[in-house]
Amino acid sequence: EPCVAALARVERTDFLSPMCIGEVAHVSAEITYTSKHSVEVQVNVLSENILTGAKKVTNKATLWYVPLSLKNVNKVVEVPPIQYARKEQEDEGRKRYEEQKLDRLETKQRNGDVIFPVINPEPHTVGYSQSSLIHLLGPSDCTLLGFVHGGVTMKLMDEVAGIVAARHCKTNVVTASVDAINFHEKIKKGSVITISGRMTFTSNKSMEIEVFVDADPFVDEPQERYRAVSAFFTYVSLSKEGKPLPVPQLL
Repeated sequence: EPCVAALARVERTDFLSPMCIGEVAHVSAEITYTSKHSVEVQVNVLSENILTGAKKVTNKATLWYVPLSLKNVNKVVEVPPIQYARKEQEDEGRKRYEEQKLDRLETKQRNGDVIFPVINPEPHTVGYSQSSLIHLLGPSDCTLLGFVHGGVTMKLMDEVAGIVAARHCKTNVVTASVDAINFHEKIKKGSVITISGRMTFTSNKSMEIEVFVDADPFVDEPQERYRAVSAFFTYVSLSKEGKPLPVPQLL
């Protein structure tokens, strides 16, 4: 049956090395496991200096997709099984599948949190750096079927997390890693999404920021706002020279 792959989850992603302007990005992907209704895809990104030919790994990620019918996007279709080189590969993949399935369920159960504005917050408190961004989803944000691209959502979430980190540190900040991003519900074109972020933990060298996306699909079919996506981002503070700086403790 004809289908489209919908992004359901991105596992923890570590940004191992920066990619500079002028470098060429090499992106490769392969299917590493299939369940009855989902596909695990391993993605590797390398950067190449076209002057020297030197290549380096910048980041790796594991993505989970769910196939949806083109005739009915609310219907999940079955995935053809892949052939594994070794039985151990299938067993390891099944273990990863069960772990992410359990984590998605636990995350969804925590999705009632709401970020409320704080009046006159003190510096280095949660209320001082918490931030939100409101965005109307247009055609350029969405697939041909009228649902938002997962990459568009992730970019906006990273922007909000970066604002939270910068407000807390008042320095240059960069993304160090992203914990699992869970896509709980589809978001239709024409919806207004609110991306909210707040600081949840600081160490001497890094900051953990919770970000979630709420959708208001009020244009086509009025319904209550719902939690669509959630994730945790880790940021580090850098000097103007790109050296790590201590992170102010969260009060």
